[in-house]
Amino acid sequence: MKTEVLPVDPLAPAAEPIRRAAEVLQRGGTVAFPTETVYGLGANAWDAAAVRRIFAAKGRPPDNPLIVHVAQRRGMEEVVRAVPPEAEELMRSFWPGPLTLVLPRHPAVPDVVTGGLETVGVRMPAHPVALALIEAAGVPVAAPSANRSGRPSPTEAGHVLEDLDGRIDLLLDAGPTGVGVESTVLDLTCRPPVLLRPGGVTLEELRSVLGEVAVGGSEGAAERPRSPGMKYTHYAPRAPMVVVEGAVSSSALARAVWALAEEEAGAGRRVGILATAETAPFYQQMASSWPPAGAPPPLVLVVGERSRPASVAAGLFATLRRFDASGVDFIVAEGVPEEGIGLAIMNRLRKAAGYRIRRISPPGGPG
Repeated sequence: MKTEVLPVDPLAPAAEPIRRAAEVLQRGGTVAFPTETVYGLGANAWDAAAVRRIFAAKGRPPDNPLIVHVAQRRGMEEVVRAVPPEAEELMRSFWPGPLTLVLPRHPAVPDVVTGGLETVGVRMPAHPVALALIEAAGVPVAAPSANRSGRPSPTEAGHVLEDLDGRIDLLLDAGPTGVGVESTVLDLTCRPPVLLRPGGVTLEELRSVLGEVAVGGSEGAAERPRSPGMKYTHYAPRAPMVVVEGAVSSSALARAVWALAEEEAGAGRRVGILATAETAPFYQQMASSWPPAGAPPPLVLVVGERSRPASVAAGLFATLRRFDASGVDFIVAEGVPEEGIGLAIMNRLRKAAGYRIRRISPPGGPG
């Protein structure tokens, strides 16, 4: 059985597709829907059997917690024990928007939603379709990204169908999403609060409201992840990938990327380069003297502009999927500075590469 796809206006969703999608949620089905970050795969958060269908469709490990999405401030009260003052400040500043708050869960929240944890992540998405769907369903919606577990997150409806066609009931197609990386996850059960996953709300923005915010590390292999995206392989294209990073000029970064591409091509691999607009001209110049005999020059795909990191975030997952479609054997990706949303971009790139990183330094810098 194929997944039903309903087109919907991203700014003014019509009542009928929203009503049909809400009915699917109410009867225990699964619905993929757009948010401002990526497409999510939703189920009624109160219905444990429905939530298990999310895990089955994605092939998601059962200890990987889900985020609960609400459409109104009162929805927060239904899923957490209490709302502390810091949460109130953050909601005033960033909701609706790409910020998930981790708080002690309400006893009514099923264990399957939280991965057995006593905390739950909650957010209010800033997308008219998502808000309309949650409001029409009349229940909070548990939703991870709408992709097979470990794959690049979906920023277009076509990405959802690539991974989940026939595995979910319905897809609301509202075109491409905006932010392009998942929400920021902030744990408010700690002092100071801990950033578990960087995302669309930046660390700098959080600190402007709260003051001190710590940055969490990766979970240990035997520990339960406290947030989606912490323990398991995520965001990975089919081909192995390495990230080249360092505080160097665009030309120096391009030369380092190109040298690595030459190494891989010399070993018989077809190479892709995840580039930015600023470095693309250097690759065009170097392609004229491509040395590996018999190997095609690298496939260079521009993900966005280094000077506009939000454009890199918006294009990241779609570009990784374009490499999948091209059939390259190896990907060399440029790193970006870790300011602002660059922190989220590098988090996704490093995880997509399985932490295979090539660091370069400017002349005279540390090795």
